[in-house]
Amino acid sequence: MSNPWRVTAEGLEIVLRLTPKGGADRIDGVGVDVAGRPVLLVRVSVPPVDGGANKALIKLLAKTLKTSKSSVQFIAGETARLKRLRIVGDGDVLNARMVQAVQ
Repeated sequence: MSNPWRVTAEGLEIVLRLTPKGGADRIDGVGVDVAGRPVLLVRVSVPPVDGGANKALIKLLAKTLKTSKSSVQFIAGETARLKRLRIVGDGDVLNARMVQAVQ
């Protein structure tokens, strides 16, 4: 299975499926969406009220990738479970940290 993220000139782009009210803030690994494409499976304990789940997602990704919260940006899906995000920074370093996070 291929990774649900790719290195870009700006850093890293990630396709993920977010589960709000998931009991904990964590990355559950890699899965597939209904079309069979790879997605990063992420859960947060916060409900999707007033952007709380997205804020928790940004905090979790920033902590996991050892970067600032401001470097995590939505590309698409801000109000959906399936989301595309950009992490601004050194793509190779971010890729290595993401690989480590899903092992």
